[in-house]
Amino acid sequence: MHPIPIEGYLIESIENIIFDVKGLVHPPDKIVAFPRFIPDLEGPRQRKEKKYRKVYSLSERFSFLEKNLPKYIVCDSVFGEKLCEVPLEAVKKVYNPVNRLKVLRKSRNLDSLEYAALQCLKLLKETANVPWNKLGISGSLLVEMHSETSDIDPVIYGVENCWKVHAALQKLIEEGDTPFKPYNVKELKALFDFRSKDTLMNFEDFVTVESRKVWQGKFMGRDYFIRFVKDQKEINEQYGDIEYKNCGYAKIEATVVDDSESIFTPCTYKIEDAKVVEGPKLQPIKEIASFRGRFCEQAKKGETVVAQGKVENVKDNKRHSECFRLLLGNNPSDYMILKS
Repeated sequence: MHPIPIEGYLIESIENIIFDVKGLVHPPDKIVAFPRFIPDLEGPRQRKEKKYRKVYSLSERFSFLEKNLPKYIVCDSVFGEKLCEVPLEAVKKVYNPVNRLKVLRKSRNLDSLEYAALQCLKLLKETANVPWNKLGISGSLLVEMHSETSDIDPVIYGVENCWKVHAALQKLIEEGDTPFKPYNVKELKALFDFRSKDTLMNFEDFVTVESRKVWQGKFMGRDYFIRFVKDQKEINEQYGDIEYKNCGYAKIEATVVDDSESIFTPCTYKIEDAKVVEGPKLQPIKEIASFRGRFCEQAKKGETVVAQGKVENVKDNKRHSECFRLLLGNNPSDYMILKS
């Protein structure tokens, strides 16, 4: 389906490490991806005869790389960022979410999580009327390393399909008598405790933005987290077309004027009237962006936000334009909340 793995895919390296692929634009002959499942003799996850453990936070992922695979750490001059980039020749296997769903659909012997995931995607497909070949399953289910308590991680490809599924989800949740349920306060508290390890926010602000997101919640009693991703042919950016340069760290206030890219991973919010509250006073800041799913649908058009993150100079070599953006998600102190 996709010649180069994109968001939602996982890859396995020659060192038997499983990485999750980040974003849609990659350097030639490399894939931007971060370790997710690491071989560990004491690990709680098992696949065939190998045991693994899962790594979560960015800092934990980098410390693992520094100790074990420093050659994969790259200071990328185009992205202006320290990243993990896996060379294509070091990729032993590519895990495609669409193909994995195909396997689940054909299987006559599903465990309880696989069954729930298949029911989840069936209901989304039927309600949204989107093709099977634009739906996939990501996360631990993709690499058959799930446990009984694992999340369901559907992924939807293509802008039109994403919006159709998003609308279908809203309808299903509003109807109330479907297996899709929004998080209650207790469940939001558990999510907050998990997320706050590497994203700063108070609980009240967290509840305000998280309680209206339809792409996360419970399905048949299990956590689900849906990723909306553009299709390869919809990505009109090649590596090097746009250069990003770190310009420091700032807290800003701004009004969201366009949220049409807010559901996607990576997500962007077009902003106006950006006022720098703390940090370098750079202008114009035109956009807030993130490669992390947790910042999707964080604000709607017309809302005023307070956000803190890395300020980047964005130089578009094709359009010969330049501006600044705020990038969220690389630092535990990054956040975006609605101005009260």
